[in-house]
Amino acid sequence: MNTEKIPVTVITGFLGAGKTTLVRHVLAHAKGKRIALIINEFGELGVDKEILAGCGDKTCREEDMIELSNGCICCTVADEFIPTMQQLLARPDRPDHIIIETSGLALPQPLIRAFNWPEIKSQVTIDGVVTVADAAALSEGRFANDEAAVDALRSADDMLDHETPLGELFEDQLIAADMVILNKSDLVSSDKLATIESHLRAEMRPGTGIVRAHNGHVDVAALLGMGLSTEDNLTGRESHHELEHGGEAHEHDDFDSFSLVLENVTDKDRLLEVIEETIRRHDVLRLKGFAALPGAGARLAIQAVGPRISAYFDRPWKPGERRETALVVIGESPLDRTAITANLQRAAAVAA
Repeated sequence: MNTEKIPVTVITGFLGAGKTTLVRHVLAHAKGKRIALIINEFGELGVDKEILAGCGDKTCREEDMIELSNGCICCTVADEFIPTMQQLLARPDRPDHIIIETSGLALPQPLIRAFNWPEIKSQVTIDGVVTVADAAALSEGRFANDEAAVDALRSADDMLDHETPLGELFEDQLIAADMVILNKSDLVSSDKLATIESHLRAEMRPGTGIVRAHNGHVDVAALLGMGLSTEDNLTGRESHHELEHGGEAHEHDDFDSFSLVLENVTDKDRLLEVIEETIRRHDVLRLKGFAALPGAGARLAIQAVGPRISAYFDRPWKPGERRETALVVIGESPLDRTAITANLQRAAAVAA
């Protein structure tokens, strides 16, 4: 029996900060290391797993990817996470390293504490907690402590009306981190980056490192192999909710998500235009999914954070795979599902 503990890296961060992009980068530079992935998707459509599976690298084997899609990982520790870890650890070909990509709505704290459960404590240890932050969003005043910057942009961005609950969640992810990846730093000037880092350090535990990155490109040697045993060092990582409510489990009543399929989408530009308009009109925080376009042999991956949208063909359609346009919408509760769906369906109705 192998008694050596398997190191686990927990990657957390706000919606659209670039967690999946970072994981893809790690997989592409694993240098033969066998990595298992546990992906926690918020919503019904498992988009993140599909993006990672599309990387085409031998490290991205289907059997090495486990998706927890029945709710936020921090709320399903006993029911889903612990049994999943036990199944993974029981495999004869145990992984060299495990990466957990949490939902953008997850508090890391309950997950970190779960590594002290007797069912798994003797077999795994948290190598480090990595929080990915969106430099571009922070430079625009979102999820920052600078109230003046927030007020200046409030009239231009309806999302800032919801800054308080989202800001607390972001702070909780920062305080839990052993390393903060300031992603999309290439989109922000050096002066602004210095200001952002100063604000972040005010919320971080002393000694936590900040690494600037773009497109999730970080030296894998800096991410894997920290050896911190984070589960044994919990002091100072308490979330807002834990501090205010004596450690009670938190709820996600502030957030809502749903999936939908659009028929007869034929025009890429029209689809992205309608998505952007829908996001602005209905305060959608995050939208992601895949689109099937006529004549395209590959699927179009769509990632939207606020009004910023990226779209790229990530991999060819597989033989027999259902070609459809499927999206996940995430926002603050309650989302007007009927109105959002009707608005998005205009992409199909106009182009059909």
